[in-house]
Amino acid sequence: MTRAARATSKPKPGAEPPRAWQRMLSGRRLDLLDPSPLDIEIEDIAHGLARVARWNGQTRGDHAFSVAQHSVVVEDLFGRLLPGAATRWRLAALIHDAPEYVIGDMISPFKAQLGGGYKVIEKRLEGAVHRRFGLPEALPANIKKAIKQADRISAYHEAVQIAGFDPAEAATFFGAPADGFNVVIAPDPTTVAQERFLARFRKLFPGNGAA
Repeated sequence: MTRAARATSKPKPGAEPPRAWQRMLSGRRLDLLDPSPLDIEIEDIAHGLARVARWNGQTRGDHAFSVAQHSVVVEDLFGRLLPGAATRWRLAALIHDAPEYVIGDMISPFKAQLGGGYKVIEKRLEGAVHRRFGLPEALPANIKKAIKQADRISAYHEAVQIAGFDPAEAATFFGAPADGFNVVIAPDPTTVAQERFLARFRKLFPGNGAA
């Protein structure tokens, strides 16, 4: 049985169930197997994502390129792809990788080896995050497609500019972006990435996370 499968299996009768929650700096205790929207705070998400490195940290520069900074880039690209999209869908683009604030960012080849258990946990966390901020658990197909496209455009530029890929190799994995979707990738310090993520969130969700 894989670790992912064990994580989703039920304990034997009479056995002490394994701890499945993580304590956040906000004081919330988030159950990873059955996450509640009430235990999700945007400050925890921003703090975590700003400290999770894309590409397992194998990037050029004095700072890691964080998932928080990547998320801001993806939201900007999403806005270029769908300039008339409602604010709530731009918010969905900004928080598209939110589950990684507790489960980390795994490169695609390794994620594929983990099997379905990882995806189940990721999906539950994503659903809880969406409910917390007033989004449907399942996004409309066109919105999901545009977010994925923006994600791949960002990945292409990250690969070429800071992760050591040549353009042809990056295009093989992520596709070559069309004209008009250029992005300058310059990794920010952790605190800067965190504040920029939060600032963008507050523009898109003026309640600042309050239910």
